[in-house]
Amino acid sequence: MTIDNPSALETDLAALVGNKGVIPIAEAQPMLEEWRGRWHGAPVAIVAPSTTEEVSAVLKSCADKRLAVTPQGGNTGLVGGQMPTNGEVLLSLKRMNKIRSVSPLDNAMVVEAGVTLAAAQEAAEGHDRLFPLSIGSEGTCQIGGIISTNAGGVNVLRYGNTRDLVLGIEAVLPNGEIWNGLSTLRKDNTGYDLKQLFIGAEGTLGIVTAATLKLFPQPQEKVTFFAGLKDAAAAVRLLAKADTASGGAVTSFEFIDGPAFALVVKNIPQTRDPLSETYPTYVLGEFSSGRKGLLEPVVEAFLAEAIESGDVQDAVIAVNETQANALWRMRHALSEAMKPEGPCLKHDVSAPITCLPDFLRDAGAAVSTHCAGARVIAFGHLGDGNVHYDILCPENVKNEDPDGIFDTSVRQKIEAAVYDVIDRYDGSISAEHGVGLARRDEVAKRKDPVALSMMRNIKSVLDPDGRMNPGKML
Repeated sequence: MTIDNPSALETDLAALVGNKGVIPIAEAQPMLEEWRGRWHGAPVAIVAPSTTEEVSAVLKSCADKRLAVTPQGGNTGLVGGQMPTNGEVLLSLKRMNKIRSVSPLDNAMVVEAGVTLAAAQEAAEGHDRLFPLSIGSEGTCQIGGIISTNAGGVNVLRYGNTRDLVLGIEAVLPNGEIWNGLSTLRKDNTGYDLKQLFIGAEGTLGIVTAATLKLFPQPQEKVTFFAGLKDAAAAVRLLAKADTASGGAVTSFEFIDGPAFALVVKNIPQTRDPLSETYPTYVLGEFSSGRKGLLEPVVEAFLAEAIESGDVQDAVIAVNETQANALWRMRHALSEAMKPEGPCLKHDVSAPITCLPDFLRDAGAAVSTHCAGARVIAFGHLGDGNVHYDILCPENVKNEDPDGIFDTSVRQKIEAAVYDVIDRYDGSISAEHGVGLARRDEVAKRKDPVALSMMRNIKSVLDPDGRMNPGKML
């Protein structure tokens, strides 16, 4: 439906959520700009309900008016899934920011969709529990967005991604019905696991308003190390050795290629290389344990053996939390370190861990055929096969005509080349950032037709009018 009188629509929405719940479009520019500037929002109205009942009322009203709705969390998404691009109602969850309950004995807590990841972590820590999901935007991203994109992060190896950390959800369906699935049960074999439909659905089936999150005991010891290696194959071997040596205590195992790390040292103030020489490949790893004093000698022995075998060229172990935080800062600053280097083509891919060295080799060769001198920046979560495979413009054109070197034709050719290599190794073109606008067409071309048909059938049942986050994913 086309709205001829947006002011009247805002008045109708204000009657449902109060004047504080309607945000004038002219005052909401940060909500309408994807942080890299790739997509710009064009909503017909912006509404921010404060309760599940208000979300329900808004969706029912939009259904009656046949208006499409795009939900938005912290606006940290990287594929445009949070952007209303064609006159939708933008529904922000930012006012739904309550911690409803924390139960240490159940190892569970119930939080609303607008709670930031950092606030959820702090709430768990206040009860001597751990919510282990950790990503670079955790101070800004919100639980609803994390669930909608099935976010991963640096601790997937030990704790799993979002799909593994959600016990239950509360969601509002496109017609305004409220589904209360906020269970703390670990076992419920009474039918389809409906919460999994909404995890990773990017708001295309309904709006997640709250979730029951899985908690864990706080680790009593952490050991963080940083190592230089000769190649990615050595990193794959090192991961297997680390897991065996520690008895499964590896929490994080991050891969950083040499060019990526060089940009951090170059462009991020107050960072320095903790090793005495530069290397083609680096690994940042962390071990954790529920008991103190168990891991440090294990990690020391493991690294000494890896150096003797030649898999590790040099390594340092953080001696305190300050040093560990400094190492992690370098990892989390990678995206920031690339910004001064000109246009960047970003890919979020995954492959079987043993195939990653071959993927990196073959993808690099494929990229070079379409853009001579393009700089490959590869890093990511080696423990779950997820690589952020980014392409920077050649150094010699960075300050001349950087946009010209990556025109639409070249972008499309490079993206297709990278995805073709991923397909060759039975990987995924979206590991943790989602599909959104950025990868919708590629998913339609590359995903199994039967799987696509099943997804579309589910969409047609729950959202028969196609009003929930239209144009995204499917």
